[in-house]
Amino acid sequence: MQIKTKYFGQVTYEAADVLRFRDGLFGFEQEKQFLLLPFAGSDGTLLCFQSVATPELAFVAMNPFSLKPNYAPELQSTELGALGVRKSQDLSFYVLCVVRDPVSASTVNLKCPVAINEDSGAAMQIILEDGGYEMRHRLSEFQSGEAASC
Repeated sequence: MQIKTKYFGQVTYEAADVLRFRDGLFGFEQEKQFLLLPFAGSDGTLLCFQSVATPELAFVAMNPFSLKPNYAPELQSTELGALGVRKSQDLSFYVLCVVRDPVSASTVNLKCPVAINEDSGAAMQIILEDGGYEMRHRLSEFQSGEAASC
C-alpha cells in the first residue's frame, strides 16, 4: 500500500506496519491508525506518527530514553490489558514533541507517552499518574546531543 505523508512524500507500507489506537490520540480521537516513521539521520530517536487516514496530520515524536535514560513509565493494569501485555517493560514508548524556533525551546510531553505493543501493533496514548513527569519539558533541560535534533 502507499500513502502520501506530511514529511516524507509518498511512502510504501504493509498492513502490519499500521499502529492501531483504539481511542486515537488526545484531541484526535477519530484518528485510529498511524505509521511510525523515523526521520533520516536520527538513529531512531526522532520519529513521526503519520495518520493513515489524513495525509496532512503527523506528529513529531522522540524516543524518551534518548533524552532521559532513567525514564520509567508505569501503566495501570487496565492500560496494560488493553495493550495485551503484563508489564510496562513489554512496551515501546514515544513522546510527542512540539517543535519551536529556536529548537531548544521545543518541548516534549513525558507525562502522556504513546505506548506500543510491537508484537500486535496495538497503541495507546496514556496519562502517567506517577513519576513526576510534566506535559512540557523543554529540550534545553536535557544535556543529550539527541535533544538538539528535534
